[in-house]
Amino acid sequence: MSIEKSGFVAIVGRPNVGKSTLLNRIVGQKIAIMSDKAQTTRNKIQGVYTTDKVQMVFIDTPGIHKPKHRLGDYMVEAAYSALKEVEVVLFMVSADQKRGKGDDMIIERLRKLQVPVYLVINKIDKIHPDELLLQIEDYQKQMDFAQVIPISATQGNNFETLMHELSEQMPAGPQYFPDDQVTDHPEYFVVSELIREKILQLTRDEVPHSVAVVIDSMKRNQDDKVQVQATIVIERDSQKGIIIGKGGAMLKKIGTQARKDIEQLLGDKVFLELWVKVQKDWRDKQTYLTDYGYRKEDY
Repeated sequence: MSIEKSGFVAIVGRPNVGKSTLLNRIVGQKIAIMSDKAQTTRNKIQGVYTTDKVQMVFIDTPGIHKPKHRLGDYMVEAAYSALKEVEVVLFMVSADQKRGKGDDMIIERLRKLQVPVYLVINKIDKIHPDELLLQIEDYQKQMDFAQVIPISATQGNNFETLMHELSEQMPAGPQYFPDDQVTDHPEYFVVSELIREKILQLTRDEVPHSVAVVIDSMKRNQDDKVQVQATIVIERDSQKGIIIGKGGAMLKKIGTQARKDIEQLLGDKVFLELWVKVQKDWRDKQTYLTDYGYRKEDY
């Protein structure tokens, strides 16, 4: 197999427009966490898409929003820094949401870029075609986009068109990753994200985004299972009770669901142990942010 073209693609947009869903579809498996809560993606996640001729590296950025704490600052900076070194930027919006202040803020930044910006309108399965045309007209008045591609990341509508257009846009370049590699993140990062996803899905609004998951160890035990030990870090004692649940029921449920996803990711039997720890106001303290994987030098 000889790769002829390669390049980097950034996916940006407001929280909850489906960036992670698109990335998972591109790589064909789950590497970015999905939840209908806004701002589930905190780090830049790289997904790798390889065919016999082209390799594209996708960077899924945190949703751009007004930061309320240091973790928020980190997330927004990470998103903007991804725009500096790419061949194409996908500006993703949701078909079922009107253009808002957040979109305008992103467009302001995108206008200054030297690279092509594609407008990707996601969730087209949720609206009438006439509404879609109005959305396209509205966005095109704001900025001159290189391409406008309406898609449904969950259903797959127009997905092939998007990938074809992106492949055409890639310059001649080397192969950065092996054929079978789908992300540049170490496995323990993806494992911690899968656990965090389950917490967000199962506890809903009771535990907000004050959750971090730290993988303490990941090794093979005597039974040839992958033993994963992880600590769930929250900010308040009241949240600890919610995550553990009555008689440990919620923690068990989180563990069971996360283990299934982790086994699929690793292709191996997994033994998962979870602990819960309270660390007050960790999102505002740089030492904790660094400990839990949010480092300035990452962007």
